[in-house]
Amino acid sequence: MSDSIFNVNQQNSSVDAKIVAGLERIGEVFRTLLWQQSRMTGLSPIQIQVLLFLAFHEPAKCRIGYLAEEFNLTKPTISDAVKVLVQKELLVRVVDPFDSRSHSLQLTTAGQEIVEQTGSFANGLSQLIGKMDGGQKTVLYESLFTLIYGLHQHGLIAVQRMCKTCVHYQYDGQIHYCGLLKIPLEADLLRLDCPEHTHA
Repeated sequence: MSDSIFNVNQQNSSVDAKIVAGLERIGEVFRTLLWQQSRMTGLSPIQIQVLLFLAFHEPAKCRIGYLAEEFNLTKPTISDAVKVLVQKELLVRVVDPFDSRSHSLQLTTAGQEIVEQTGSFANGLSQLIGKMDGGQKTVLYESLFTLIYGLHQHGLIAVQRMCKTCVHYQYDGQIHYCGLLKIPLEADLLRLDCPEHTHA
């Protein structure tokens, strides 16, 4: 137990432990904000997250299997969440014209209204980040980008549509480059969720 990052004595003597503890607190903020939305809408946090994801991603990604990987949950868990959303008429299933056994999920007008209502739940955090100077934001983003890529490499995050996992990404040791857009990528141009992402 003494080597736990939750041990205050270890935190106070280890920058690594302090960073992990700090990330845990930020994660707690997201959970709290989502639960506030949950109470207001009568939806579970994962149901809200599913609606938000579907609102901003292409139909090919709006399927049960993809959502399960995206949120690191089992297909039955996602299916249960989707079933409730369909019953509440927030989602509809759209049958694939080329495969009647397959379908994607699409927001209804009521579902879009929920997205409008809940989509700004993290704005308070965004406003705080907005008060940081440009250099601080770039360093923070580059650090988060590197950490998220590392988590993906270790299998702790399943789906990533970030530059470093894309077939178009190039890096010569100094310059990040997008082969699709044909542009060099400064740290603040690296993407975590790219619509043109093609997994390497």
